[in-house]
Amino acid sequence: MTSFAPVHLAVARHEQATLVTVTGDLNPASYSSLRDGLLKIATDAREGLVADISGLTIDDASLVSVFSLIAMRIGDWPGIPLAMVAAGPAHRVLLARHVVDRYVAVRADLAAATEALDHPVRRRSERTFGRADRTSASVRDFVTHKLTGWGVPELVEDARFIATELVENVLRHTTSEPRLRLDLRQGICTVAVADQDTRPAMLLERLAPFEPGLGLKLVTQIARVWGCSRSWSGGKVVWAVLGRRPGTAVDRSAG
Repeated sequence: MTSFAPVHLAVARHEQATLVTVTGDLNPASYSSLRDGLLKIATDAREGLVADISGLTIDDASLVSVFSLIAMRIGDWPGIPLAMVAAGPAHRVLLARHVVDRYVAVRADLAAATEALDHPVRRRSERTFGRADRTSASVRDFVTHKLTGWGVPELVEDARFIATELVENVLRHTTSEPRLRLDLRQGICTVAVADQDTRPAMLLERLAPFEPGLGLKLVTQIARVWGCSRSWSGGKVVWAVLGRRPGTAVDRSAG
């Protein structure tokens, strides 16, 4: 029976990016650990993520495609860029051969990788809400104030309803205080709600017109894309991406 070595991820925070030093072996057994670990770390990264794979042994060359997958996933959420440090020329040749460098900037050192990160102008605001009767109303007020102040009033209605649904899911199904985060970059708004419960989120259909919550159908109609991600710091983040779009308003109500 073949025995595979694991991968190890060491996290360090820098001013412009979060650095993850990846060591160990990339092999069929460690592939998912590397993928899931970097995606979890990305949920808490502020401006960008740099993965240093200089000390990583790659047992199967085809597995380097994991970095292209990660770059595309975190492009949706949390909407940050990914760059890689590959100090050895063999690693850089391998990444180029598998066209990873088409999706990820690959550089020989940390300074160059950080410089290669695309840092679009973005606005971010975050707030933790208590478990109170008026939490949902406070969430809607918060979203309205922020998005109006950021000059995207056309996104306010959709963002208010999405935020309400995600927060109410936390209040109904966990014991956590929901932490709401709004991000705006290049006209794209992300609404994300974090909690400390590790169970995956389930946005359920509303069974009756007056039942609280929007339900999965309406969430998927409004959002360009949504998902649930595990967080490196614990718990999960449920997020939805909104953008400027034409169209008629959807008839909806929130409890």
